[in-house]
Parts: sequence; C-alpha cells; structure tokens
Amino acid sequence: MAEITINRPDKRNALNPTLVAQLTAAFLKAQSDANVKVVVLKASGDVFSAGADLAYMQQLQHFSYDENVQDSAALKNLFETIRTLPKVVIAQVEGHAIAGGCGLATICDIIYAVPEAKFGYTEVKLGFVPAIVSCYLVQKVGETLAKKLLLSGELFSADEALTYNLITNVTKASEINQIVREFALNLANNASGNSLTLTKQLINQTTNTWLDSCLDNAIKVNAKTRESTDFKKGIASFLAKEKINW
Repeated sequence: MAEITINRPDKRNALNPTLVAQLTAAFLKAQSDANVKVVVLKASGDVFSAGADLAYMQQLQHFSYDENVQDSAALKNLFETIRTLPKVVIAQVEGHAIAGGCGLATICDIIYAVPEAKFGYTEVKLGFVPAIVSCYLVQKVGETLAKKLLLSGELFSADEALTYNLITNVTKASEINQIVREFALNLANNASGNSLTLTKQLINQTTNTWLDSCLDNAIKVNAKTRESTDFKKGIASFLAKEKINW
C-alpha cells in the first residue's frame, strides 16, 4: 500500500500546475512499484482540495488559447493517470472537495469521506465550466443527476454524495484512518495484484472510446471558456469577494 498526501494546507490544498505535476509523478511512481497494489490519496489540513489556486486563476485570464489547452491537458492527464492506474486508488476525503478538488475525488476508484465533508462542482458560478470532470461524472452517476450537480453548482453533503453513488462510504473522522487502512490492506493482502489490475481495466473499457472523445472536446471547451467575458468577470468578482450579478 502507498499513501499520497496533498500538502498545501495553507492554500486549502488548491490545485496549480506544480501540484498537478507532482501528483501525476507520485501516482506514476506508485505505478512502477511492484510492491504496491493500492494507493490512498489524502490531504493535510481541514480541506481535501478547494479547486484551482486563486493566484493561478488570475494568471489564467492572460493565457493564450494554446496555453489554456496545455494547462487543461495536464489536469486531464492527472485524472487519466488515476483512472487508468493499474492499482486501486482510494480517496480519503476528510474535508471539503470543491470544483477541481471534487473532480480529483470523483476520479478515484473508492471514496471514503467524513460526514462533515462537502462536495460541489461550483465552476458555473464563476463563469467557468466543469469540462473535464463532466465526462467522468455522467459515466459515474448518469446524465440526469450529472446535470443537476454540474448546472446548479451547489454544494452537497457527504451523505447526499453517498445516495448519489458518487462516493463509497461515509465514515466518522475518528475512524476513517483505521477503516481506510484496513480496507486497503485487505485488498493488498487478500487479492491478486494482477487480478485487481485486470478487473479495473475491464470496468474502464466499457467507456474508453467514448471517454477519449469526450475528454478531447472538454480540453477545448475549457480553453475557450477561459477567453470568455463571463470567466473574466467571474474570477474578478470572486477575487474581490463581491457578489456576481449574472
């Protein structure tokens, strides 16, 4: 078993290019370790991940289309690394998972969360689009529920996430470390690594062709959206902590 910990608690574990690259590298390192069958993704501090880093969102407004394509492709690469990793990936969500942070949790194979955790794909409230995660979410919970979650941008509780089949288990904060560890070690000690890999691949293959096309388009939509007036207005208002009048 391997553990990967997001360690930017002072920034609410927000995602930026450096962190995305570091996470990708950490998962690839776990992939190359023959002794690892299960990877647990967790975070330090009170928030699992608040999504995109504020300072980085300011920079995005000045990116060219090609730069935004490249940036979106890096996030897609991280998500696909996790989805296709020949190991079981467990998310241990002990704080809020918002926007890109919610997407990061969504892509994991098994998701444990504490009751206090909130989830939400809040991008539309900022003039942005939950483009990449939409491909995975429709596959995971179905079109009707995906529309509700992505179009409303509202936060929802861990208990609601469980009823949506978005996460696997809601576990008390005092018990989550032990329960996740026991589950991960049970898989590692009592299941064939090769069988776990092949079973995950079998599940993934049902949507691989459709997903590739969806993600390619999502990257383009992401980049195009970042050039829009609404995106620039939304980010400016958010950074100024002003109510956005759409």
